[in-house]
Amino acid sequence: MRHSLLIGFSFLALCAASQPPSALAQSAVQGIDQGDGWTPATRSDFYSRDQGSRMIPLAWLRALTQANGQPFIGDALGRYGYLPNPDNAYGLPVGFSTSGPTGIETVGMTCSACHTRQITVAGQALRIDGGPALVDFQALLADLDSAVGAVLASDAAFAPFAAKVLASPTPDADDVLTLRQDVNAWYLRFHTIISLSLPDKPWGLGRLDAIGMIFNRVTGLDIGPPPSFIIADNIHKADAPARYPFLWNASRQDKTQWPGFAANGSDVLALARNLGEVFGVFAVYQPQNNGLFVDYVANNSANFEGLEKLEKLIKLIQPPPWQWSVDSPLASQGKDIFYRKAADGGCAECHDAGPGQQRFPFEQTLKTPITDAGTDTRELGVLDWTVKTGALQGAYAFAAPQLGETDTAINTLATSVVGSIVGHVFLGGLNSAFAHIPLPQLQPGAATALFARHLPRQLRELETAFRSQAIIAAEALSARPQGLAPPAPGARPALYESRVMNGIWAAAPYLHNGSVPTLAELLKPAAQRVATFKVGPAYDIDAVGLAVDQPSALATVRETTDCSDVNSGNSRCGHEFGTALLDSEKKALLEYLKSL
Repeated sequence: MRHSLLIGFSFLALCAASQPPSALAQSAVQGIDQGDGWTPATRSDFYSRDQGSRMIPLAWLRALTQANGQPFIGDALGRYGYLPNPDNAYGLPVGFSTSGPTGIETVGMTCSACHTRQITVAGQALRIDGGPALVDFQALLADLDSAVGAVLASDAAFAPFAAKVLASPTPDADDVLTLRQDVNAWYLRFHTIISLSLPDKPWGLGRLDAIGMIFNRVTGLDIGPPPSFIIADNIHKADAPARYPFLWNASRQDKTQWPGFAANGSDVLALARNLGEVFGVFAVYQPQNNGLFVDYVANNSANFEGLEKLEKLIKLIQPPPWQWSVDSPLASQGKDIFYRKAADGGCAECHDAGPGQQRFPFEQTLKTPITDAGTDTRELGVLDWTVKTGALQGAYAFAAPQLGETDTAINTLATSVVGSIVGHVFLGGLNSAFAHIPLPQLQPGAATALFARHLPRQLRELETAFRSQAIIAAEALSARPQGLAPPAPGARPALYESRVMNGIWAAAPYLHNGSVPTLAELLKPAAQRVATFKVGPAYDIDAVGLAVDQPSALATVRETTDCSDVNSGNSRCGHEFGTALLDSEKKALLEYLKSL
């Protein structure tokens, strides 16, 4: 039996307590049927499964206040767009987990924080699991940095914070001093990455520069000299925002990441993808180089069991079916248009659900072409970042290249990911500093057998997971869709993945950088697309995407650039497919896209 979830009154009470005022008038939040395997239990697990992120101690977070004096997590972070989680005992929202012994828990993030969508249509709120979140991560990071900075500003400011954390109106002076030293050490690292990474022009609701932040986190905070492990010069401005992708079918793509640089489609490749992600959301990772070899797991909080479980959960999430009526004869006409050649306005050359590369041992993937559609190029520049390799100088990990004193950020991340996977298998888990993480403890013989049985051929696939952008460019240009003009001389190709379109109706705004609000707008020539629009949860089921009117207090305005500034990070240029169709043909194509 398939599950159509309607959340009960206790959930509604939490929604009312944590949503912005404009959301209080909404009726019940209704879940969408997303497959036989997507049950209340799997959904709850997805919302809170620990993956190894260690962002901030829970007691600190609960003791912090907003600038207005209200508790920092008093609204379950709803002011940033995060969604209430009735199963969380601490009032944390969907996508936030806790780990560690009772009383000294640490708060982290898990993938559902960025991949759970809630939309509204005619006052009805719909929850779409695995959908791209409408959250303001930059504002959360900046406000958390400010909140901790405020308590460190003076002894008077620190005293009430210490009293809450230490659960005493008159805490011992030595305990207060120790706590202040701990908070200072945490703030040094956090403030360094926040002050150097966050761009002046905010990412905005539903976007972040994920690749840039992962690179900054690993190379800027993890591989420098102790005790801080910081290499501040490695931290770049993360000003290439991209929208959160949807997760259904993500495990089946043969390539992934918006620029398509990561091979995908097997469990080991998925582990590599997810390990990089958890490093980016504040996992502990401090590799130790003793001159002979690098220990990647000596101080590494990645929860391999949790990451593997999350990937299994993601595989259960099916694309959300369109919730309203579909004109079947019109959709049938649209299907014929979809399967035309790209030069004739069709979509299938790039977006059909065809077979992709086969992964070891017998995993059939979905084809994910990497194509140049003339869209914004700024994210591709992130792949050119070079960094000092610090503790990883001279290191290599299986298929990853040996690192020089300076190297690319992507090679440094590759070495970190592959080294951590191999180290985890051989060492049978992580050290006692993270003993509370429930990892499988393998005996040496079992570890060797596991490695021999599963890893060598799969890890070799990681060589292609971190290939150079030059190789990707050559492949993409050789398969450039017909009907698209070649890039101008000297211009960088706009090389991004072309995903299967199932559930695309629930993923607005569109293009990798979220610069087009609806599918109807995407079918217009770039010169005719709206330059400015509101981003929020209200949906337009006719234009298929964001509604023009966004009454939610969360709504923000997105300003885009035209084709004269295609490297702005916010360009609405490109993807000139279907733009010459007749209006009647566009209507039919939209009707078919609703049905996918």
